[in-house]
Amino acid sequence: MQNKITELFKIEYPIIQGGMIWNSGWRLASAVSNAGGLGLLGAGSMYPEVLREHIIKCQKATDKPFGVNVPMLYPDIEKIIDIIIEEGVKIVFTSAGNPKTYTSKLKENGIAVVHVVSSVKFALKAQEAGVDAVVAEGFEAGGHNGREESTTLTLIPMVKEQLQIPLIAAGGIATGRAMLATMVLGADGVQVGSRFVASNEASSHHAFKQMVVDAKEGDTQLTLKELAPVRMLKNEFFESVMELYKTNPTKEELAKHLGRARAKRGMFEGDLVEGELEIGQVSGLIHDIKPAGVILKEMVEEFQTAKKEVASF
Repeated sequence: MQNKITELFKIEYPIIQGGMIWNSGWRLASAVSNAGGLGLLGAGSMYPEVLREHIIKCQKATDKPFGVNVPMLYPDIEKIIDIIIEEGVKIVFTSAGNPKTYTSKLKENGIAVVHVVSSVKFALKAQEAGVDAVVAEGFEAGGHNGREESTTLTLIPMVKEQLQIPLIAAGGIATGRAMLATMVLGADGVQVGSRFVASNEASSHHAFKQMVVDAKEGDTQLTLKELAPVRMLKNEFFESVMELYKTNPTKEELAKHLGRARAKRGMFEGDLVEGELEIGQVSGLIHDIKPAGVILKEMVEEFQTAKKEVASF
């Protein structure tokens, strides 16, 4: 399945595992890479030396390409970038910030750079900054999201219309059929997050994984737009946020209510009551927890089957 994305990353299938906080450690990244996709370490929930440890373990667990996802609002971003360069990582996905800040430095060190965006405007800014590819993420996606609320179905063709570099679709993609659909719309590959949360190798707590599997349509919602829009499962913490909104709270009051480390508390430590449980709308289509390699294999098989079905229309 060779195309621009497989050539750029030197992988077998144009499937990238999202570098999600509290989910994407070395076990998941290496498992996805060993299965022919591109595994990503989620640096957003790692102290610098913890990231170094995960990079070293991932290098031992796979001889295939893997990368690191770096939220650019990270407080120790300079240390993170230096460690990535020192340890010889060759692929970096950046998000939540200005791609101009580190793209040149990374590329000067032989690193392919991809930036995650939620709009055409930011896709073009990333291209102007010199990135090698763009991930366009629709409103369906879990975790922190764009303010435009553009769905994947509309975002991908709008970005494709103006972008000159390779395009990766994200948001609501957990099946081979969804992969085919987004590639028909113009994507060169897909980034998959939520489906890999419900994998054996994800570093998140089993209780959180099970709640993802049990989720139904409508069980997630985007909220906290005044701070940073985030899609999460509806639990007691979510309901408390909804109650707070009835009082017309200030940004400061919302931030105080959110507190610190709530995502860690929910996804990593398994507090399903007071934790922040970030996941996408597509959780309603996820019905089991299985090895990451099996998930990727099944996606590829379904993609090929759906492609033949479409060809026979």
